[in-house]
Amino acid sequence: MNKNYKLPRKIIVGTVIQNFWTEYPGIEKRLEELSEIIEQINLKSIEKYNRNVDIVCFPECAVTAGKKGKSFEKALPFEGIIRETFSYLAQRFRSYIIVPMDLMENGERKKCYNACILIDRNGKVMGIYKKLYPAVVFGTNDMEGGIHPGKEVTVFECDFGKIGIQICFDMEFDYGWKEMAKKGVEIVFWPTQSPQTAYPACRAMKYRIYIVSSTWRNNAAIFEPTGKILAQIREPEKILVEEIDLSYVILSWAPQLKNGKALKEKFGDKIGFRYYEDEDCGIFWSNDPSIPVEKMVEEIGLGDWYKEKRRLIRFFNKVRKESK
Repeated sequence: MNKNYKLPRKIIVGTVIQNFWTEYPGIEKRLEELSEIIEQINLKSIEKYNRNVDIVCFPECAVTAGKKGKSFEKALPFEGIIRETFSYLAQRFRSYIIVPMDLMENGERKKCYNACILIDRNGKVMGIYKKLYPAVVFGTNDMEGGIHPGKEVTVFECDFGKIGIQICFDMEFDYGWKEMAKKGVEIVFWPTQSPQTAYPACRAMKYRIYIVSSTWRNNAAIFEPTGKILAQIREPEKILVEEIDLSYVILSWAPQLKNGKALKEKFGDKIGFRYYEDEDCGIFWSNDPSIPVEKMVEEIGLGDWYKEKRRLIRFFNKVRKESK
């Protein structure tokens, strides 16, 4: 078997719509609310897929949203009850959890960040992502009432693949997305107050990644590497749970593909796919843990469109050079 083939990597993702334009109930009550959401996500995951969710993402600032005052007044330390709560939940459900909050760093109230803490399945902190581009009121330099901008773009190595995090306004700026792409990110979680869909769809297609939004309003969605929305919920729905496969190929239209029917005829339920006739492309994955999807595709004489496109670029450049 080709050593570059990747066997199926199916993960269950949980995300949320939850608005926080209400009076802050206090940290204990807020943690109870978020714990209940994780409970509901896992119940839905077991109902749909007969196993717990692999990773959960909450909306932007979920832990502290609704608190009054400037950001440095709202910020809380992660250590203590917040860490204990999410560490327990991660261990209980054997799930990664992305915890968004106004974070007070090292007990310094005037040094705070709009941040996401990533907890692993064992309840340990894998790392912290700090929002690169805090929202700024038009024409001013006020960064969310005193938030400091982050400096680093981190890609986290989870047991199923490489994940990245961007927060709300980060969607508007190219730097973080380019850096994550350089580091091989496969799925990006986007906790946000904005429900936009056009921009994340564009990012997903451009960088060939999955993007998962967790929002305050309107919708929460999972965008696949084709740029299409794989799954979406709208209010009053609250919870979205969906399985995706991080080992896939994207195929462009070809006569022998028959819009995916050729692979279905040859492999039956061992192949899964979504083909979009309106886009002349589809995304394909293996449902057989012993057979990589790339091998299935090669058996009908095709290959991943992105690899083929790189080959064609080299070919066209060669032809142009030789024709001078």
